[in-house]
Amino acid sequence: MPDERTLSRLVVVGASHRTSSETTRDRLFIAEHDIPGFLAGVCEAGFVDAVVMSTCARTEIFGLASDRASAQSSAVAAIAQLGGFDVAEIQPQTYFYESEEALRHLFRVCAALDSPIIGEPMVTGQFREAVRAAEVSGFLSSELNNIVQAANRTSKRVRNETAIGQRPVSMATCAAQVAGDVHGALERAKAVLVTGGEMGEMIADQIRDAGLSHITVVARSRARAEISARRYNCHFAALEELPRVLPLADIVITSMGAGRYLFDRENVSAALFKRRRRPMLFLDAAIPSDIDPEVNDLDGAFLYSLDDLERIVLEGRIQRKEILAEAESIIEAEIQDFLRDIAARDAVPVVTALRQHFECIRLEVLSDSGHDPLIEEVTRRLTNRLLHDPSETLRNLAATQSDNGLNAEGLVRLLFGLTDEDDKSVE
Repeated sequence: MPDERTLSRLVVVGASHRTSSETTRDRLFIAEHDIPGFLAGVCEAGFVDAVVMSTCARTEIFGLASDRASAQSSAVAAIAQLGGFDVAEIQPQTYFYESEEALRHLFRVCAALDSPIIGEPMVTGQFREAVRAAEVSGFLSSELNNIVQAANRTSKRVRNETAIGQRPVSMATCAAQVAGDVHGALERAKAVLVTGGEMGEMIADQIRDAGLSHITVVARSRARAEISARRYNCHFAALEELPRVLPLADIVITSMGAGRYLFDRENVSAALFKRRRRPMLFLDAAIPSDIDPEVNDLDGAFLYSLDDLERIVLEGRIQRKEILAEAESIIEAEIQDFLRDIAARDAVPVVTALRQHFECIRLEVLSDSGHDPLIEEVTRRLTNRLLHDPSETLRNLAATQSDNGLNAEGLVRLLFGLTDEDDKSVE
């Protein structure tokens, strides 16, 4: 039996939209080519293996560690160094989960239940890309991969068995329909995407599918804007250039969540004046909102928030709370299944060691009585018959009653003198 069970070594440390500002997360973003070096540093500092997930919504490290407290400290230090923060400055903006709570968190993240927009489909792909990067770089063990695969299975169940994934897609489709209502044919329309969240990109994707071809991506920095613009092969600008690009926009999609209004009566009025009152559609997908609600009072400005889009989508449909309850129920069921599976796997070493112990005794006895094929076959069958029920009982106890399973394993080891060396000899 291993000294440390897999789940007891699982650790999650990160900063997300729930704990940190968009400005902080922007500084913590890790480019794809920097991931191997970052993971190497994390594993040298306390993790046995690890995955890092870096998106607009979170930068998060999860992995296995023998010393969870040490792993937490090293992960926070790595995050601080990444963003150029002091540890004391970044610590309050991070979160830490271990063991079962860490497992629950990963299942919820992969199923898009911890996203700024519940159910948004991009996070599943981002999770898989993060895992792929860790695997290619040699930082994904089979133990951690078992947890990853369980998270992927859970995400698939949530999407297949609930309507959770339909909500953001429907909202993005609704936004594209609104854009068509305001501007008609979208081929000649120009849009500004103030990026910072996946929902804004989903809306932009839907409007592009409807005919939009002119997009300018705006982000806090030109470097971040350039990375986002590659997806659309389009122009880009930094946030301070917004007064220049705003008057050119027929459609403004924003998902930054800056914590202040990027668009208010003053700058939108100025843009409308330069446009000679040609209409502007504002789609605010940010949490918190990037657009002052008073913008909707201006002639020529049409503002739709996420609440507005959701109201349109949910008319006559099952309510959001019921959908979430279904998804959370699947998460809990999958956690219990995983715990039973991992407990049963942990019982395998002692079962195998017990059988190996009996086999050694059988062969020792046979060696004293000469080689008789009939006796050898009979003793082999007898040993298997005697050990079948105890072996199954050990597995079932481990899977369904973890405390009793541990006690039973300990008693078997004591009765038959099994040691850790016996485990190693059958691995």
